[in-house]
Amino acid sequence: MYTDMEQWTEVRRRVLAGEQSKRSVCLEFGIHWDTLVKMLENAEPPGYRQRRPRGKPKIGPFLGIIDEILRQDQQVHRKQRHTKKRIFERLKKEYNYPGGYTAVKEAVRDWKRQHREVFMPLSHPPGEAQVDFGQARVIRDGDEITAAMFVMTLPYSDAIFVCIYPRECTEAFLDGHRRAFEFFGGVPKRISYDNSRIAVKRIMCGRQRELTDAFLRLQSHYLFAHHFCLVRRANEKGHVENLVGYARRNFLVPIPRVSSIEELNIRLEDDCRQDLQRTLRGKDGTKARLLDQEREQFLSLPDEAFEARRVETPTANSLSLARFDRNDYSVPTAYAYHQLTAIGSIEQVRILFADQVVATHRRCWGRHRVIFDPVHYLALLERKPGALDVARPLEDWQLPDCFTVLRRRLENERDGDGTREYIKVLRLLESATLRQVADAVTYALSIGTIDGDAIQLILEHRREQPCPLFQLDGRPHLAGVHVESPDLYAYDELLVGGAV
Repeated sequence: MYTDMEQWTEVRRRVLAGEQSKRSVCLEFGIHWDTLVKMLENAEPPGYRQRRPRGKPKIGPFLGIIDEILRQDQQVHRKQRHTKKRIFERLKKEYNYPGGYTAVKEAVRDWKRQHREVFMPLSHPPGEAQVDFGQARVIRDGDEITAAMFVMTLPYSDAIFVCIYPRECTEAFLDGHRRAFEFFGGVPKRISYDNSRIAVKRIMCGRQRELTDAFLRLQSHYLFAHHFCLVRRANEKGHVENLVGYARRNFLVPIPRVSSIEELNIRLEDDCRQDLQRTLRGKDGTKARLLDQEREQFLSLPDEAFEARRVETPTANSLSLARFDRNDYSVPTAYAYHQLTAIGSIEQVRILFADQVVATHRRCWGRHRVIFDPVHYLALLERKPGALDVARPLEDWQLPDCFTVLRRRLENERDGDGTREYIKVLRLLESATLRQVADAVTYALSIGTIDGDAIQLILEHRREQPCPLFQLDGRPHLAGVHVESPDLYAYDELLVGGAV
């Protein structure tokens, strides 16, 4: 038995080579005369060729209605557009459509295929970058969270840098740039972005943008040029759009389990460095080699380090709490009702009054949390000692056992005044570390003293640095002491008189 192509070849060979007549070939192979003519005219089967489009007697009169529905859909939110099934239901109910669902489904599919946007391939000269944020699931310290994934790519070399943050915010945006520039070894001349509120305060005509102060500070430090995509034209930075998915599939699958975000970022940086060893289709050399070439077009990294931070100006309330990024942080009670400056970085929040740092906290990435430093409330507690056991800032304060012993002895030996004296000792933590004060308390208990002034004296003595005799270095508290020189006149007279 011949295959279709073998039969086609054999028939042509026999007839055209003069081995057999046309009529006998038709009889032997059981083919029609018209089919034989076609075989002789074509070296290979031409395939099925439809002379005219098939008619659509049922769906045809309704194609205009489907077209109008789909055009109107383009003006509404994508989550509230017609499905194929909804269009079919409307045609049946409102227009008495006599056909079936399959014809409607094919009509909608054909319309969308014809109206899909076609994009122009873009050229990517060396020295340009694209930035975007994505999302990824991460198990941090046993809890699964949705983290923000900062991605910067270089389309020319296809190099990629990825790092993770608890949330997409100004500090993450700025810190991601700083890390990416250090990883690539320079600053791209131009960077493309979408219209994130982190960078764009207001979208104006065309490509004109009113930029945020945070973005302008970043740009002023690194001196790169910016390019913002047109609204709903993410294809203008399609390279990074594609590599966000690539990074998630290749660097974050399976879901990583880490104790901290920084641990994951160290791992991701190593993944990005290993990815530079790949060679892409159509590229000459590895990504690392292309990146070396691209660095020649980069701007140099500034000598001065860039601080990724956000600044807010809260006012401390009656509970001595200042709000930053939807969380409340404590400040010393002396600054309640004062306007302050809160500077938040990835790791910590510093709170300033004028140019003085009055509080420093580890950054909280949750929402609507209250972060206390018990030391901030000790001055108020000294005036209100009755609140010692009910003060919320002191609820989870873990102090060494020596403080418990000290409090018990003070309250037993000093009627009514022991609690106040204990708080006086706690206030030493305002100017010394917990380790230093605990050592002083332990020593005081060992020599049988529990007086607050004695503990303070022990602490100050232990904090002084050893220094040579008769020098004041390391003893600032003695700098103001003045001792008058003695009068040696009488002693001189004895020497002259020979009495000595």
